[in-house]
Amino acid sequence: MGILVFFAMAVATIYHSEGMAGFRPFANMEALLVVMGGTFCATLVNYPLGQVVGLGKILRKVLFSSGEDTSNIVTIFVTLSQKAKKEGFLSLQADIKNIPNDFMRRGIQLVVDGADQEFISNMLETELGFIRERHKVGQEIFNAMGIYAPAFGIIGTVLGMIMMLSTISDVNAVPRRMALALASAFFGLGAGYLIFLPMGGKLRRRSEEELLIKDIIIRGVLLLQSGATPSVVETNLKAYLEPSKRMMVKNPTAPAAPGT
Repeated sequence: MGILVFFAMAVATIYHSEGMAGFRPFANMEALLVVMGGTFCATLVNYPLGQVVGLGKILRKVLFSSGEDTSNIVTIFVTLSQKAKKEGFLSLQADIKNIPNDFMRRGIQLVVDGADQEFISNMLETELGFIRERHKVGQEIFNAMGIYAPAFGIIGTVLGMIMMLSTISDVNAVPRRMALALASAFFGLGAGYLIFLPMGGKLRRRSEEELLIKDIIIRGVLLLQSGATPSVVETNLKAYLEPSKRMMVKNPTAPAAPGT
């Protein structure tokens, strides 16, 4: 939304000032090739091809993914702990397939299979570490591109100035060369500070949210395996939530209100 709003404001500003003719200087393919092509090539030098190609998947995750409802995760664990107390861990086998979170399913399956706490903790923490590293690589790539793009904008500016000065005798070529110089700086700074660096920051926030959810799941799985009562599970897991989210946790052990 922020990117679209900026483009809308830039278009409105140019159109208000210069009309349709004002967009002509920005239709500079040479400047765009220097900045974006140079940024992409520099990224390929720094990172393996597979990681760079995987940026599309990361980009979709940054733009379109929404975080899970942490209060619902706590509710699921409270419900499962209540059932485990009454019927045992094996009774949870039928509920596992209905759990939407794959990480949670694997953790609860370990509990049903009778694994001890140390084994479960090591398995889930190891997976959490690999997830953290994968997210870190995505953040690094976007941050690197945010540094490269303004630099190649400056390179494009210098290139345009050299070309302009080399043809200074041809007055008709000067505006075109100057447009290349200034458009390169515009594209480089715009791509770096509007797209790539904010994307890196967005991915960092998404990563923190996902890792928090997995921390809650690990804690919930260990509490479930320990045989903690539903009230203890609820109290422990609510500590991870914001105050507003704590009120949304549904307690299946609470008595129904009169008339419901």
